[in-house]
Formats: sequence, structure tokens, C-alpha cells
Amino acid sequence: MPIKQLSGLDASFLFLETPEMPMHVGAMHLLELPKGFRGRYVNALRRLYAARMPATPALRRRLWWMPLNLANPAWVDAEPDLRYHIVEHRLPSPPKGGPPPDARTLLEEAVSQLHPQLLDRSKPLWRMHVIEGLPRSARGCKQVGVLSQVHHAAVDGQAAVALGNVLFDTTPEPREIDIRPSRRGKTFRIGMVEMLRGALGNEASQVVRLVRELPATLGTVAGTARGALSPRKLLGKGSGNVTLAPATPMNVSVTPARAFASASVPLSELKALGQAHGATLNDLVLMLCAGALRSYLLQHQQLPRKSLVAAVPISLRPAGDTRSDNQASMSLISLGTHLADPGKRLAHIHTASQAMKTTMGQMKSILPTDFPSIGIPWLMQAAASLYGKARVAERLPQVANVVISNVPGPQVPIYLAGARVLANCPTSIVVHGLALNITVQSFDAHMDFGLMADAAALPDVKALALALDAAMEELRALPVPAKAAAAVKIQRTPKKAAFNPNATPVQKVSRTRRTARVTADANGAPNR
Repeated sequence: MPIKQLSGLDASFLFLETPEMPMHVGAMHLLELPKGFRGRYVNALRRLYAARMPATPALRRRLWWMPLNLANPAWVDAEPDLRYHIVEHRLPSPPKGGPPPDARTLLEEAVSQLHPQLLDRSKPLWRMHVIEGLPRSARGCKQVGVLSQVHHAAVDGQAAVALGNVLFDTTPEPREIDIRPSRRGKTFRIGMVEMLRGALGNEASQVVRLVRELPATLGTVAGTARGALSPRKLLGKGSGNVTLAPATPMNVSVTPARAFASASVPLSELKALGQAHGATLNDLVLMLCAGALRSYLLQHQQLPRKSLVAAVPISLRPAGDTRSDNQASMSLISLGTHLADPGKRLAHIHTASQAMKTTMGQMKSILPTDFPSIGIPWLMQAAASLYGKARVAERLPQVANVVISNVPGPQVPIYLAGARVLANCPTSIVVHGLALNITVQSFDAHMDFGLMADAAALPDVKALALALDAAMEELRALPVPAKAAAAVKIQRTPKKAAFNPNATPVQKVSRTRRTARVTADANGAPNR
């Protein structure tokens, strides 16, 4: 059986990983347990994963390394120890007196501490942290938090959603999954000769493919470059995407520490606003992020006169493809943060987004997700280490200021091992030069925002998350064109409800809030 060697794109997330740049993704889940629930939720979650494990190949494989790390590693089968991969933490009791801290803020603080911990590469590259000790919900039910972690070498955003479709249910009672026994022989190890033969064969096929596709690739690149660098765009009348990004507090070398915050806005209202203003849902997500960033930087007297630029992941995955790998690229979109008028800012973002789609539509067919890898591990690891140690991010101009990703998710209530999911906020990656990542996922009746930041660059990322509330109010206040107003009825949501999904409020941080120090149980790794 041929070995399953990681593609060049998948393996790059391994080679670029350092203690300052963990390369796993996941989500912060706030869960409400059923009334009368007894026992430890971690045990219920382990039972669910044990039952679903045959349908989740990404969770039952580990890396097998090439001799001398000469080329990309391969995936081999593994038997996960669920007592290691699903671990329980308990928050300390709250101090007496003063307002009680809200569950979501406590959970964000726990995520900030747990997210930087690197995954063990000798085991399957995933982990689930169950966080106990949260206050009860508004309905008086017990709440728990779950932080999921899956290495980016194994999944991209859409592959992670496909994985979630297997693990989550649409009813409190977990469904039975029809799992057909696999006829494929398991591979728990690969011999050196087989590994070398497979790597060299893959290398040869990659070179042949690149040579064969080179003429078409060069033609597409030349045509796209001519359009992007046309006189109209060079004179500043275009989208503003083709430009270097201004300096901001986010464009620095990162440290091993993280700060995480979350927010939610009503999905139906956002869709109606998009329809009213002739904008896509993605345009409005960018608009909210741009408004929050502008407000935050103005408050800190650090708003550049030039527009901020967002790096936006673009999926290259064909419809229906649910393989556990990476099929994505990155594009740039100007956010119009230099424009005080929100109407002009939305128009700017819409124009920039349309220009990006035109460019990416031409480039999608030639963007590679795999390439020759002999010697690449050494080069990428050395470059990543040197880039951080030399603090190159502070010395050279950046092409982007922030990563903003919008991942479509389930727009219905979902459950995990019988618990209702109240919030589903993505947790993603920050890298040198891009110390802030905002990943958004549509979920149930709202859009959930996860803001992952380097703790030294943006220690007050919670303030940026709260600024999304003001950005939503700014969007609501935009005049609606007369024709659109007659055709579209916008259901206004009360301000509190914008951050109140399923009666779980996102409150401002209390001055007396406690620090959520988490401690692993005997089956988990200690905090670092």
C-alpha cells in the first residue's frame, strides 16, 4: 500500500511551528448540560469519541518521520488514548464578595492559558480540554467549557467543520452512526526503505507535474499581475489590495503567551443588513472587524492614516470534499480603516472584496497545495527560527496587519455528548508579524467571533472584542437605500441580545474578576 505522505502545505505547518508559534486550531465551546445531569462530563465526552472514532480518520493517525527529516513525514495509524486526549481541568472557586464573574470571560481566560501548549508529536495531533467550575446558566443548568485543539497539519477550516459534523449532533440524544468496517490494512509503522522509496517517488511526480503545468501557470500569473498593477489601481482608484500594510501594534514578533476573547452578533440581522446594503455576509464580517479595529486603534492613538490590510484565507476545496488536509490559500483585502464615514468604508470593503474574488478566480486553478519537499524541512525550520530571533517582523514592512477568516458552520442548534452548545468561537494561529487572528464562524442563530492575540502585543484584546458591539451599532445606523428598505425588513435585535446567545451574556470584565488558573488532572499534562 502506498504511503500517505503529507502534502507540502500540510507539512509546512509542522516545519514552521515553534514555541512562539503553535500551529493548532480549534474552538472554545461553552456548553449547557441537561437539567439533572450527574457524573463527570469528561467521561460522557470520552464515550462519545470512542463511539465516533472509526468515522474520524484525522483523530486516529500520527506522524511517521522521514530519516534525518529529509522530506515530509507520512501519516500512520494510531490507537488514541482517550484519557490523554480528553483531559479535565477545574477552575478555582470564585472569591467571596463582589459581582460573580461570567462564564464566558472565565472560559476565555482558561483558553488563553491552554492554547499555547504544543501538541505531542508522538501521538495523534489533537486534544480536548474540558473546563469545569463555571457558574450555572441563566436557566440554572450546569455549564462546562471545552477547548478543542487539532494541528493545522491535519485540517484546514472546512476540514475541521466536516470533522465537527461527525462529532456533534442536532439533538440532545447522540445519534447512531452507520460505520462500515474498513477493509484497508492498518499501517502502524513504515520501514526505512519503503519510506525512502515513497518519498523519492512522490518527489519525482511533483517535479513532472510542475514542469507540465509551468506554461499555463506563467500565463495566468502574468495576466493577473497586469490587472492588479493597472494604472487605475496604481493611481489609487482601485481596490487598495495591492499595497504594503502600515505599521500597527499587531505587526510584531510574537511571544509564547496568548490572550483570547470572543464575541457574538445575530446572524439573521446581519444577513438582512447585507441584503439591504447589497453586500455579502463576508463583507459585513470584514466591516465589523474594520470598525472594531479602527475604534480600538483610535482609542490608543495608534490608527494609521493608511488603510489596514487583512490577510483572508481562501478555500481551494472542491464542493463535497471532506478529506482531512489543507486546501487553502491566502489573499489580501483592504479594510478601509482610514475612512471615518462607515458608509464609505463599507463601499470600500465591497470593492476590495470583489477585486480579490476576481484575482483569486483567475489564480485558484494554479495555486499549489503540494510541491517537492526534499530538503524543505531543514530550510523552513531554519527560516522560522531565524525570522523570530532576528525580529524581522519589526524590521521589514508587512503585506497584512491582521488575519480575518470566515468559516461557514451549522446554522442550527447543536449538541456535544448531550450538552447544548451555547457558543462556538474559533481559536486560531498567530505568527510573527501578524499578532492578531480573528476567525468567525456562523453557528445556530449568531456569528461567533474568536480573537486570538499575542499577549504582549494586545494584552487588552477583550477591549477589541467589545468594540465589535459598537461596530454592530454603527452598521445598524447606516441609512438603508429606499428601494432596499421597501424590499427588505430588518429585524432589529436589542443591543444586549447581540452578545446574548441562548441567554449566556458576554459582560464587560469585572474589576474584581479572578484569574482562571487551570490545573490538569492526573491524566493530563501539567500547565507550562
